[in-house]
Amino acid sequence: MKEQMTEKAIELFARKGFKETSIQDIVDSLGVTKGTFYYYFTSKDSLLMEIHTAYIEKLLIQQEQLLEDRSKSVQEKLYSIVYSLIQDIGEHGQSARVFIREMRNLNDNDLEKVIPLRDKFRENIEELIQEGVEYGEFRDDLSVDIVTFGILGMANWSYLWYQMNGRMTEEEVTKVFMEMILNGLKK
Repeated sequence: MKEQMTEKAIELFARKGFKETSIQDIVDSLGVTKGTFYYYFTSKDSLLMEIHTAYIEKLLIQQEQLLEDRSKSVQEKLYSIVYSLIQDIGEHGQSARVFIREMRNLNDNDLEKVIPLRDKFRENIEELIQEGVEYGEFRDDLSVDIVTFGILGMANWSYLWYQMNGRMTEEEVTKVFMEMILNGLKK
């Protein structure tokens, strides 16, 4: 039931927004009582935090596995990371929407836990790009942190428009993004 409740909350938060969704909305949509909700979650805030934590921890695990692959070049690793973000948005677009859009509704204590995880994901990409600069795969005249934010912006905000069964697959979208990124970075 906890998983069903989380999935329903993600659906409602993505559609209506966190503030506009009540606990009553969640339980009514599942045909359960508020007591059932409180059996699994202490509050709507704790539910939002669980959604955020689960999402970023999953992305970090995927990212770190890709980064550890010594058989790939920096460009190939960057491609794999962008692809995994687009693929995840295709498969779990509502979770991505909640993760990106509803961060502003996390309380200060929860932000202190989530921000370092988000930062770690960004820092891993930044370090990868810096590695590409040092290996001569990428230009050295661009600001690595700004390039990183650009990549994350392109990939993350695709939750607004990317559809898994749309006219382009996640691989095709990734190829377009990487073409734009690498033609601006390649030496």
